[in-house]
Amino acid sequence: MTQHDRLLIIDFGSQVTQLIARRLRELNVYCEIHPYQRVTDSFLATFAPKAVILSGGPDSVTRPGSPRAPEALWGLGVPVLGICYGQQTMMQQLGGLVESGHGTAEFGRAFVTPTAARLPLLDGWFDPAQNGGREQVWMSHGDHVSRIAPGFEVYGTSPNAPFAITADPARRFYAVQFHPEVHHTPKGARLYENFVRLAGFTGDWTMGAYKDEAIRRIREQVGSAKVICGLSGGVDSSVAAVLIHQAIGDQLTCVFVDHGLLRLGEAEEVVSMFRDTYNIPLIHADESDLFLGALDGVSDPEVKRKTIGRLFIDVFQKHAHEVGGAQFLAQGTLYPDVIESVSFSGGPSVTIKSHHNVGGLPEKMGLKLVEPLRELFKDEVRALGRELGLPAKFIGRHPFPGPGLAIRCPGEITREKLEILRRADAVYIDQIRKHGLYDEIWQAFAAILPMRTVGVMGDGRTYDYALALRAVTSVDGMTADYYPFTHDFLGETATRIINEVKGVNRVFYDCTSKPPGTIELE
Repeated sequence: MTQHDRLLIIDFGSQVTQLIARRLRELNVYCEIHPYQRVTDSFLATFAPKAVILSGGPDSVTRPGSPRAPEALWGLGVPVLGICYGQQTMMQQLGGLVESGHGTAEFGRAFVTPTAARLPLLDGWFDPAQNGGREQVWMSHGDHVSRIAPGFEVYGTSPNAPFAITADPARRFYAVQFHPEVHHTPKGARLYENFVRLAGFTGDWTMGAYKDEAIRRIREQVGSAKVICGLSGGVDSSVAAVLIHQAIGDQLTCVFVDHGLLRLGEAEEVVSMFRDTYNIPLIHADESDLFLGALDGVSDPEVKRKTIGRLFIDVFQKHAHEVGGAQFLAQGTLYPDVIESVSFSGGPSVTIKSHHNVGGLPEKMGLKLVEPLRELFKDEVRALGRELGLPAKFIGRHPFPGPGLAIRCPGEITREKLEILRRADAVYIDQIRKHGLYDEIWQAFAAILPMRTVGVMGDGRTYDYALALRAVTSVDGMTADYYPFTHDFLGETATRIINEVKGVNRVFYDCTSKPPGTIELE
């Protein structure tokens, strides 16, 4: 993406570094995250950032050998923003002092009081009509700056951070002790907006521009070769498939493996959209009998996953060979899957996630990868989908796991239980849509429990399955809170499920957050 102005985020290991990138991408600024160990003087020269942000991190700059920014950074002549640990290493490296000790820690919500001096980075902050002119921020630090570096001035203080906001405007160096990227710093987005404006970014990172560039790069990479795409029916692989098809047309063939563990009507919807609406060559591999036969009598969740994964690779490979002569495999890898995390005991640790559909297929089949979404976050993929004209209802779909309904059916899987689960889940999602709640929820689904309960329907006794409903809110799926449905909604939904789905006589709502629970039941 060298044709865009680029912002570099140097990662010191904060758990919320990705949120910095998301805030910047929302401002149409292209940025990349790189671990501090990799950002050498030569890297800086090659990357040529228009601005740099130093992330937070768990280490202490008072510890010998703790991470530092490259010395060449201070002579680049570009704006630099240090956040939490980033502020502390900036101060330490430029002649200030950071200390640990009693009374220096600050965790959670805090209020920063401004000094008399004005700083353009803080335009829109410190409204006298709110919080007495103070600004709410989110702190998470054990050390604090005790002496600022030469050339810096103080622009904000908090009870345990006397230098909560410091800056050297002449050199365009800015530093804050708090985390403006998190939700609990309400005006954090405004601070980032001010920073990129001061750095001279024009906001040219748009999905329209990205689409055109991605199409050009796909054509350059693929040439006249054939490409196969493992289509799961999810948002990521679907957007990738439509984008690649716009680039190379019928050189692309999608392989859609139907393992018999999809939601109600899902296979028909996927086939109709891609084969009929987009006219994309599609192999619909209905292998439900194979998968369900292999899962018969299996109750251990890990065995389920491994069985499905193994069969998926075998089935995909068999049908992909039908294409003949393909040289590339397309998949919907996203940017969070390729970001390197920081390890303080041996360098960066690569956290590339194996795609649940294709696993080790690229190596096994001798194929090269096409990954047109690997620079995008999930919300950007949805925006790209809108640029490509995919239906809004499809783009906004909740995540769906690769093993499908198998992990929403704890215990043994049977065709009867899957049919009950499909119909109950459809009623539940219909209820959520009717009440206008679908877009507020990260993920919602029903799970059929490995138990039967006694009930009374009419004048008769029933002995049917119990169902659990799950709905969570989340930003990235790493943590999640249960969605606070009203009792009226839950009662109405339970009544509909029991009345409309034969085989269910009891409904529970799962109000466990993540952690300690996971989003899925298995």
